[in-house]
Amino acid sequence: MGHRLSKIYTRTGDDGTTALGDGTRVSKDHPRVEAFGTVDEANSAIGLVLAVAGLPDPVRDCLTRVQHDLFDLGAELCIPGHRVIGAAQIERLEGDLDAFNATLPPLKEFILPGGGPAAAACHLARTICRRAERRAWSLAATETVAGEALIYLNRLSDLLFVLARIAARAEAGRESLWRGTSPDAAKNQPRD
Repeated sequence: MGHRLSKIYTRTGDDGTTALGDGTRVSKDHPRVEAFGTVDEANSAIGLVLAVAGLPDPVRDCLTRVQHDLFDLGAELCIPGHRVIGAAQIERLEGDLDAFNATLPPLKEFILPGGGPAAAACHLARTICRRAERRAWSLAATETVAGEALIYLNRLSDLLFVLARIAARAEAGRESLWRGTSPDAAKNQPRD
């Protein structure tokens, strides 16, 4: 394979535009750029999770596969009409989600983001993934976006939530539960 990036700066974006994968130039704040750019942010946040020492190997393997999927998804969003993400990737995510979730106790309260470095990084990646999903839906309001791409992002944020719970247990053995401060929330809190 040849060099994909032989020159890092091109100066072609200095006017506030960027090229899509099909060569079309659009503004840097175009909904399509927002969508694939936020997918790239989610991928980078997952890279942060993967950089944490002591992450369980099954979680590491799963997230490495997800990073490859997110590169594909970014390419799909960057090239109008291009399709890469399909039912197989969604089914794999759902299988991973079900397998990891089966090892966890049922939730009775909301969980505060945190729990240790990997768990906190998973929560950050989850929220960025949710934003990527919102950006993709914004794009879908005006242009064609494959339904599988939208479903993938939705499932991925769910998976990242479950992986945060797995990581919290691996790091600290427990999760921090939300304790509301309003009078209504206090009435609904479990008693110690």
